[in-house]
Amino acid sequence: MTSPRFYPIGTPGKAWGEAELEQWRASQSRQRSYADDIVPRIKDLSGRFETFAYGQLDYDGEHFDLYALRNGSPDAALPTALITGGVHGYETSGVMGVLQFLETRAADYAGKANLLVAPCISPWAYERINRWNYNAIDPNRSFHQDSPATECTALMKMVAAQPGSFLMHIDLHETTDSDESEFRPALAARDGEEFVPGSVPDGFYLVDDTDNPQPDFQQAIIAGVEHATHIAPADENGKIIGSPVVSHGVIRYPQDTYAMCSSVTGARFTTTTEVYPDSERATSQICNDAQVAAICSALDFALAQT
Repeated sequence: MTSPRFYPIGTPGKAWGEAELEQWRASQSRQRSYADDIVPRIKDLSGRFETFAYGQLDYDGEHFDLYALRNGSPDAALPTALITGGVHGYETSGVMGVLQFLETRAADYAGKANLLVAPCISPWAYERINRWNYNAIDPNRSFHQDSPATECTALMKMVAAQPGSFLMHIDLHETTDSDESEFRPALAARDGEEFVPGSVPDGFYLVDDTDNPQPDFQQAIIAGVEHATHIAPADENGKIIGSPVVSHGVIRYPQDTYAMCSSVTGARFTTTTEVYPDSERATSQICNDAQVAAICSALDFALAQT
């Protein structure tokens, strides 16, 4: 069934131009602070991790340093894992889960893996609680050569500079009720397309890679996360967000084709987490705990394969 409601910016059937983009930007108010919420926690970790800025955003005079952390100088004898959060700035537990992992569990992997961690890839969007960046670009569809998103080019440059290959990459996300109420309608309006409503799954799920499926890896993560939160069931059509469920709590996307963050390393083991923070069965802490459980379960499985 097609929704009769149209997004309040733009003209039905016509893609946005500069005027609509400016109208959208004007509607994005700053609701929280990257400098207050995130940066102090990263700097507090500098005594335990190598902390560095790998890039900077400059949006209409607003500057954001992009931070990453390493658990020491890369050791060629150890496998390397990338952990990313905040690709979509509004997906709060992606950011907070990475920080909680660094503060509470990352030390467990000293001497076992080279950890490279980017806690908040999209700070402008974090502050606006939005999916897109300043230019109404979805970073999680923009990790490709000649990307128009600075958030993406900065991360890809950092990854390329990391010595050796990557064993694993886990990218932390959420699926929220606002996906249906705000972000998918905005996407349809931006592109001049009709918005067809979908559904939001109640629970945690994972997105595996269609071109490099790792079912045992995904199920190891699901098993670890089940202790923290509930797993999303398939809908009446056997799908989650329109994609067939291939195993308990797992769907697949072609990560490279979609230019997703999870494609940037070419690692053997990759996944995208999806927490559901709007569930009556979840709290912010439960969501953060689920993200930490996913990271640890992913690392434990991947390292056991080396």
